[in-house]
Amino acid sequence: MYLVTGASGDLGRRVVRRLREQELPVRAFVQLTSRYGELEQRGAEIFIGDLRQERDIQKACQGVDYIISTHGSNASTGSPQAIDYRANIDLIDAAKIAGVQHITFVSVLGVDRGYEDAPVFKAKWAVEQYLQASGLNYTILRPSGFASNLLPLAERFRQTGIYLQIGDPKIRTSIVSTDDLAKIAAESASNPDASRQIFAVGGPEVLERSQIPQIFGRIFNRDPIVINPPLLVLDGVRTVLGLLNPEAQKSLGTLRTLLANEFFCSPAEIDRLQTTFGLQMETVESYLRRYLSV
Repeated sequence: MYLVTGASGDLGRRVVRRLREQELPVRAFVQLTSRYGELEQRGAEIFIGDLRQERDIQKACQGVDYIISTHGSNASTGSPQAIDYRANIDLIDAAKIAGVQHITFVSVLGVDRGYEDAPVFKAKWAVEQYLQASGLNYTILRPSGFASNLLPLAERFRQTGIYLQIGDPKIRTSIVSTDDLAKIAAESASNPDASRQIFAVGGPEVLERSQIPQIFGRIFNRDPIVINPPLLVLDGVRTVLGLLNPEAQKSLGTLRTLLANEFFCSPAEIDRLQTTFGLQMETVESYLRRYLSV
């Protein structure tokens, strides 16, 4: 039995889909308020719980052989401390008690760089270290940005031709196909070459951020109107938020870290990934064209 946390999210849904296509038993950990109809239709066992409750995590792990942790913090799930850190620590502890054979943990590229102003990075780095010391078999995946996050931006571009690009347009990234990441996550437990390994996960090309609106322009056959405010604008918003809502100010620290720094994989890292999992990583443009039906 596979337990997938964050199963109703962009990545989690795809992981469940991949496992069920292979007719593997899956328990999908979801919130009561989430949309999980597709997971149910695919034959997943639905576990409704709260990742902030240790008791729910312990119950979900009963009878489980493999865990794939895809959940992450947002406004509806909770803070990075509660969701990205505490929930994963509780998951690891419960896995040890339940005799789980393998955990796949989805972290983030650059987690080991010491970004003190990014709560999500700090939380995931602490979880990585805890997992490696746990004695459990594991695979840690460090993806760059998800291609699925570009879909709502592409739809907005389709309607308006406008692309908002905050910060330096020359910063490089290697956005990964969310489907490729799901395939890797789903197969990591059964791949002996992935055991106790850490993988940087990105797309096959390193792009400057200025190339994203160009890709949108090619897909929709229109010239992009790029609005490019400096990071100072975000800094101003964070300063104001700090006076009104210190927690919201902290959450923007992760966003600023993502906007201010480069997150891309080297050719050697991509070659290792493709060799280990036997796949050809998909380009951003190919991914977007598939989902946008263009």
